[in-house]
Amino acid sequence: MKISLIFAFILGFVGFVTSFGAHIVAVNLPEYAKEVGIGVAMIGVLIAAYDFAEIIAKPIFGSLADKQGMKRTLLIGISVFIIASLLYLAVPAQWLLGIRFLQGVGAAALSAVSLALVGVYYKQNRGRAYGIYNAIKGAGYVLSPLAGGFIIAKSHFSYIFVAAAGIGVLAFVLSLFLPNVQEKIDLDDDDDDFSLQSFISVFKEPKLIRWYAIIVVNMFFVSILFGFLPVRVYALQYGAVQTGLILSLVALSYLLIQPVAGYLADKTDVTTTIRIGLILSAISIIAAPFVRDALLIIDAIIAGIGVGIVWTNTDTLISNLAEQGKLGATMGAAGSFKEFGDMVGPILIGVRSQI
Repeated sequence: MKISLIFAFILGFVGFVTSFGAHIVAVNLPEYAKEVGIGVAMIGVLIAAYDFAEIIAKPIFGSLADKQGMKRTLLIGISVFIIASLLYLAVPAQWLLGIRFLQGVGAAALSAVSLALVGVYYKQNRGRAYGIYNAIKGAGYVLSPLAGGFIIAKSHFSYIFVAAAGIGVLAFVLSLFLPNVQEKIDLDDDDDDFSLQSFISVFKEPKLIRWYAIIVVNMFFVSILFGFLPVRVYALQYGAVQTGLILSLVALSYLLIQPVAGYLADKTDVTTTIRIGLILSAISIIAAPFVRDALLIIDAIIAGIGVGIVWTNTDTLISNLAEQGKLGATMGAAGSFKEFGDMVGPILIGVRSQI
């Protein structure tokens, strides 16, 4: 029996919490730096703390969810995120590094488990469900800078954490309506609790390793597209309106292709679709330094479509390849590789560009 796609929308909103929480703070850290007197290096550390926590915690919470229950682990993760966000209001501003790490821990749990639950709920139309999930989650990257800018303009930096907590509370309430996972995997008594060997095995599974590598490559492309396209636009001396238009079109192409990519994942060979996405993004990113004006806009849109196709289709493929009883741990591992690529990619590209 097919389960309603409304739960994919709910899980997508849960994913929205982590993208919104990450970027609403990150893009406004210059305001925080002005308030407490820190430099650019510390801003970088504060951004990395959230990603670092997710890299470590995603596979751990995914593995725990396999053993202790996915919905339960999801609700715990959302609760940790809400508490961490509100805690900023009660501690000195200089404690932000710890707050960001704790936010990242909560985000890791809710992100990894929500991704795995899509795979649990949707077996017949899994690609379409992942497309919906990723489109809604990705909207957090687009809306958070706007929301954060509005909050800073009207009030104070600390109210950003109130907004993050509010989004978390709404996600918690919606998640209460998610179906409980009925499947029960027969496990030995020794396997009921967290197992280090089982945890490590999802990183060493031969059939998954190459797809983990492709996730990292795709995140490198994402970091180039969203991190260094603005540098290219700035070098061309475009105005603020033109710059905003180009970046908005890239974000829209990346978001709107996700449901389409998910539909294709259900109807066609997933590996072929991933290869097409990689080719589109690679060629368009290579071409970016050599085109301008209308051609640059078209090129950037194609790149956004390419990375969006790979993003959703790798989620679908890896969930299909996950061993029985290890879906949470496997999707958590995949999430860690995404965060790794997102964190290391800008550093490598920046150093290479500087050289």
